[in-house]
Amino acid sequence: MSRRLTAAALALAAIALSGCISLFPKAEPAQLYRFEAQPPSQAASAGPVFGVLRLGTSFPRASAGDRILTVNDRGEAAYIAGARWVSPASVLFDEQVAGAFQGDGGRARLIGRGEMVKADFSLKLDVRTFEVRYDRGPKAAPEIAVAVRGIITRNRDRALVGEQVFTARVRAGENRVGSIVQAFNAAVTQVIGEIAGWVNAVDTTGT
Repeated sequence: MSRRLTAAALALAAIALSGCISLFPKAEPAQLYRFEAQPPSQAASAGPVFGVLRLGTSFPRASAGDRILTVNDRGEAAYIAGARWVSPASVLFDEQVAGAFQGDGGRARLIGRGEMVKADFSLKLDVRTFEVRYDRGPKAAPEIAVAVRGIITRNRDRALVGEQVFTARVRAGENRVGSIVQAFNAAVTQVIGEIAGWVNAVDTTGT
């Protein structure tokens, strides 16, 4: 359902150690949304397949749940009233990362904890930013900001193999929830695609 956002539609929140607290507790049931990354197209590789142990992903507390976090140019935070992710954002993000490595033609295979498969490397993702930024005023189309720090270590000797920060900034087409979700799709697609390409390009000669 297309929804135009105004200042009245943003529930002002206080960010503290306990997270963000949304106002308007008597609001109507929220419309549910999901962000979905488009599968990355990796060129098929003739090199050997290698396992990558997927460690837990860290996520900012304020944006890890099912509410959509916004920040204005004065540093004030709010959640979009009447709109939620269908699952916590941290869960949806992990699902999209896992899906990016399935059948993408790359050499890396993600391995979850408890799987009886050898992993040559470990991957740790630290989501630093996952928010809507109203940097042009409360009525203008906002920008979606996503930033993720990735760390790859070699399991044999725990040596650092690579570290990189992946960022995406995507402007929504208009100030509507549907357009904001589309911009999230584009930002997540960009970041996860770059992460998948980076992991698949790991030099395995030292393993």
